[in-house]
Amino acid sequence: MNLTQAIIEALESLSANKLRSGLTILGIVIGVAAVIAMLAAGTGAQNTITGSISGIGTNLLFVFKGNLTEQVRNVQPLTSQDSAALMDEFLAPAVAGVAPVIQKSLVITFGGEQTTAQVNGVTPDYFTVRNYKITEGAYITDDQVLGQASVALIGPQVADKLFGRSDGLVGETIRIEGQPFRGIGVLESKGGGSFGSQDNVVVIPFSTAQARLIRRSMGQVDVIYVQAIDAEAVPQASQEIADILRTRHRTALGADDFTVFTQQDFLATAQTITGVLTIFLGGVAAISLLVGGIGIMNIMLVSVTERTREIGLRKALGARRRDILTQFLTESALLSLFGGLLGIGLGWVISMAIGRIASASGTPFTPEVGLDAVLLATLFSTAVGLFFGIYPANRAANLEPVEALRYE
Repeated sequence: MNLTQAIIEALESLSANKLRSGLTILGIVIGVAAVIAMLAAGTGAQNTITGSISGIGTNLLFVFKGNLTEQVRNVQPLTSQDSAALMDEFLAPAVAGVAPVIQKSLVITFGGEQTTAQVNGVTPDYFTVRNYKITEGAYITDDQVLGQASVALIGPQVADKLFGRSDGLVGETIRIEGQPFRGIGVLESKGGGSFGSQDNVVVIPFSTAQARLIRRSMGQVDVIYVQAIDAEAVPQASQEIADILRTRHRTALGADDFTVFTQQDFLATAQTITGVLTIFLGGVAAISLLVGGIGIMNIMLVSVTERTREIGLRKALGARRRDILTQFLTESALLSLFGGLLGIGLGWVISMAIGRIASASGTPFTPEVGLDAVLLATLFSTAVGLFFGIYPANRAANLEPVEALRYE
């Protein structure tokens, strides 16, 4: 029996029991669709997260208090003086800009509306270093920092919650923990980031935050943002920052009481997390395929039982063991192949639906159906069909002709 003849006979056999074949295929369809949709969602999440991190700037470094890899005693806080030292062009020629920040989650109100957002106390260099742009108004100036001005730049998410719009807000007065601040501009949307939403923020002068809202003793700061001269200079800038802070904090090599993160560190961490999440989602969805494969085995065993006399007649007329084996394996492979093809289409539809729902809810998330996911799901579904078809096919091939012909 050649392959073409085996396929024709398998199609005739499957079409003779359309409902049963359709229900068997449905199990594979659901399994393949689940695998493709979950992998697409995982890939979309990875692209969204890494894109948001990259959007901050490829030459940005973050300096935090404490050592996140080793336990160090006598941890000294980061200070404004540390920030100033990093701007020394002789000690840190790879550093282009430095922005110390103090931050805290505070209650913001306007009229009868209220929300909680992160309030950042910043210097004018913050906007250049963080690559922040505004859609209207003006940036915070040195004069406003020196005068401890009660002014604020409002993030678009905060603006939407308080005002229901993100334009025409210059001159409006919001209250932060009950204290009035005049809006001088609206920040451009940057989406989600490594520290939560970058849009749910209010930015005020560093001195104002320090004196009235986010009190820190001895010039302490929560984080120092450092901008390297370019992306290639990031490793050099990281080393220069570490050397300066070790000297200032008098720490030994390997006993740093600070941590320097780069964008690549965040990207690598985010990709690892989302990669594990994608594998987990794909593994959970693959269970559906195994269930579908068990369904194929069940139907093929029923088919062998129902066609015992037919098998005996074929063998009596000269059919070889491999002919019977090929016939039943072809049927199970076709069941899984048809299910796989239909599952690809359903998986794509589900992925698009997830993307539409995310878009409608304001979440910048687009599932991505990759060719690798399609090939993986198709090959896996076919392999499942063949694997679970081997036992029924082998059972049919091993039937004795005489016993099969006498079977009622």
